[in-house]
Amino acid sequence: MERMDRERNFWVVGGDQRQQALVKLLRDDGHTVHLTALEDPGAEPLGPGVSLAHCVILPLPVTGQGGAIHAPLSRSTVTLPSVLRCMEPGQILCGGMVSKAVRRAGKERGLRVFDYYAREECMVTNAVPTAEGAVQVAMEELPITLHNARVLILGFGRVGKLTAHRMGVLGAKVTVAARDYEDLAWASAYGYEAAKLETLSYELGGMDLVVNTIPAQVLDARRLSFLNPEAFILDLASSPGGVDREAALALGLRVLQAPGLPGRTAPVTAAAAIRDAVYHILWELEETS
Repeated sequence: MERMDRERNFWVVGGDQRQQALVKLLRDDGHTVHLTALEDPGAEPLGPGVSLAHCVILPLPVTGQGGAIHAPLSRSTVTLPSVLRCMEPGQILCGGMVSKAVRRAGKERGLRVFDYYAREECMVTNAVPTAEGAVQVAMEELPITLHNARVLILGFGRVGKLTAHRMGVLGAKVTVAARDYEDLAWASAYGYEAAKLETLSYELGGMDLVVNTIPAQVLDARRLSFLNPEAFILDLASSPGGVDREAALALGLRVLQAPGLPGRTAPVTAAAAIRDAVYHILWELEETS
């Protein structure tokens, strides 16, 4: 990645291991980086210095439970209003999976709000550690090898494609279920079995592993009832996920919801994707100014 042409002042607020790695990457590129709501010896409270930042970087996702800034590594709670109060109109605020409420609040403050995770280059790069993390979790959780395992991938977007590929390379017997005929055609072209999502039922009973990438409840009580009790379900979709958890529990099925795998399995790679996307945002703003 080409570095910025001059030093910038960044504030990184909240986040997980990805943001910890991001701080180091930005500093290695020669930037001044302040951080808050991260367990780090250099962390500092929000203050007037935030108004001097070229860019304030919020986590992915921006907010967690209760609406506070997502900061699982911090003992302190930082709210979005407390961040916005420290910023001046015209400043740049970047976050991942920026909600309408966050975007509206930032614009009311007169800020330029951007979602780095909405950028294609960030989502594609981020899908790689997600897929590799899915392989890691599956190998840890399954009592069998992925080689010859019967694996169902729900959804064939970025994460679905890469996960199917990684598991297929290891010898898994991969089936892809999707809504769009185009996705099913591509799945078949890659050599996978293809199934229409809407009609998915009895074939679920033959699966050892089901990986969901669709951010909607596609594994409801009816579909879960078809699964083998020994099957393992890995839900990669963002909250609330794609599995009826109560029904799964009642059926004795094992479910792991793991939407933040990149932050756990490859935080440096995920952080580099965020850094690059933020750099691209800043470069594009300079080109149009």
